Amino acid sequence: MSTVRRGRKGGKYTLMEKRSFPWIYAFLFPTLLLFAVFYVEPIFQTFVTSFARFNGYTPPQWSLDFSDLGGTIFRNYTRLFSMNSFGPAIRNLLWWSLIAMTVHVGIGTAVGVLLYNRLRGWKFVRIVYMVPNVISGAAWAMIYRFMFNDDIGVINNLIRRLDPSSHIQWFYSSPAAFWAITFTWVFYAVIVALVVMGDLMAIPASLHEACEIDGASGFQKLIHIDLPLCRNAIGTSVLLSVTSRIAMYENIALTSRGGPGNDTYGLALILTKSITDFNYGLANATAMLMFVFGIVTMQIINRVFRMNDPVY
Repeated sequence: MSTVRRGRKGGKYTLMEKRSFPWIYAFLFPTLLLFAVFYVEPIFQTFVTSFARFNGYTPPQWSLDFSDLGGTIFRNYTRLFSMNSFGPAIRNLLWWSLIAMTVHVGIGTAVGVLLYNRLRGWKFVRIVYMVPNVISGAAWAMIYRFMFNDDIGVINNLIRRLDPSSHIQWFYSSPAAFWAITFTWVFYAVIVALVVMGDLMAIPASLHEACEIDGASGFQKLIHIDLPLCRNAIGTSVLLSVTSRIAMYENIALTSRGGPGNDTYGLALILTKSITDFNYGLANATAMLMFVFGIVTMQIINRVFRMNDPVY
């Protein structure tokens, strides 16, 4: 007679399953070890050194003078928050996140639906949309830098056919620089399209057949069946898109370099500039802020899209 053990939610573990637990933990141990070494330990070190004077060469120096928290323990964070570029960086992050979760994810979802339903022209869309995404973000930034060039760029030459006096310095004038950088990534959502297609292909055919029997149109199937059942895929796409904006660097560094002024600055530029200035304490404080933004974003999206709830 085998014994059973109730799980935390009322489930039952058989004796055979209980005997398998040590093997499960044994197989998990290498992964957990790698995760601890390459993720947990660096995050912990980043957090600890974000409170220190640290130039990357000499040992970090901490001050335990609690009488002046802003000037001692939290010096890197107070310096970060008081930087002239910090406010524009947060503003740009909010705007780019909003554009990412609406336009960027919307375009990717639309392409995924088009490819899944094999609407007219889907093969052409697949080629035109998928192939450019094999190019790296840095390469795209350089391509757009030449496309938006005032003298030889395609965009300005097309505009001058309508207005010969037009001269727009896209990456060097405000507010054109913000939108020029946005154009370097907003249309290329192939990851979103593939993730959404994966969920669409997992929808049981019986649901679509039932809709057709009830006389539902293609648009009604999309609104009431396909998109609701792709909730997790869309939520995942929003999460990936927003966190990519938090860490966006190449698109800015290779085009506007954060200008004009601080109009296109980002947190990743503050981090890299701090490293080149040998101020690793400030760089790690910026990294921890980006880490916190990522965690908060993940929690919000999990709640909004009910990622932990069953779809079917």
